[in-house]
Amino acid sequence: MNKTETLKKNDDFKTVYQTGKSFANKYLIMYVKKNELGSNRLGISVSKKVGNSVVRHRITRLIRESYRLLEDRFLNGLDIVIVARISAKGRTYAEIESALLHLKKLHKIGKEVNHN
Repeated sequence: MNKTETLKKNDDFKTVYQTGKSFANKYLIMYVKKNELGSNRLGISVSKKVGNSVVRHRITRLIRESYRLLEDRFLNGLDIVIVARISAKGRTYAEIESALLHLKKLHKIGKEVNHN
């Protein structure tokens, strides 16, 4: 099981923004780009427009936690940047999680699940 790393460098974020594909829904925007690492790297961006640091950290934690729990449903070898929209403020864990699942489906980066 590959552990997802975090994207930390500004250049890494820029590369994903400029060369990755993006889909958005009510609460989140997700940029995805293939990497050659065989594991995923996750970056989370919550701008000051969304709220003060307490609000931003809460949203960051919700996104990180919902990704962590869904991690094994994502394909490997991706750089993923998730940008919170202003509407994400005050959302519940379930709402953020379902927004994440929705974007995963749009990007077609989910693993096939057999329903036998």
